[in-house]
Amino acid sequence: MKLHHYFKIIFIKFFSLIFFTLNVYAIENIDEKVKSLTLELRCMTCQNQSIYDSDAEFSNDIKKIVKQKLQQGKSEREIKKFLVERYGEYILFRPLINLNNIFLWSFPFILLIFGLFFLLIKTKKKSV
Repeated sequence: MKLHHYFKIIFIKFFSLIFFTLNVYAIENIDEKVKSLTLELRCMTCQNQSIYDSDAEFSNDIKKIVKQKLQQGKSEREIKKFLVERYGEYILFRPLINLNNIFLWSFPFILLIFGLFFLLIKTKKKSV
């Protein structure tokens, strides 16, 4: 009987250790996700400072919202979409690629093509 009781204690200790280890890992994992996501978000009250680096009240509120949404199981994309709907696209350091700002994303390539075109025309005129 004593041996059976001893195994129960070991069994409980072993599984409680595993449970608490996994729980701590999950909390650290959420904290890492909060850090990586808030580094991509701009503080609206600070001058081009990330939410993670800022100590403003706004930034602390956004950190809480992001952590809460991650605990609810939301993806980073869903959280960004929620924040953009609430605060506008200015909150993102990297704007979204959509029809509203496709010109913004394509302008450098258009400028490069025009530059190469004019360079080609200039070199052909000089060779003639």
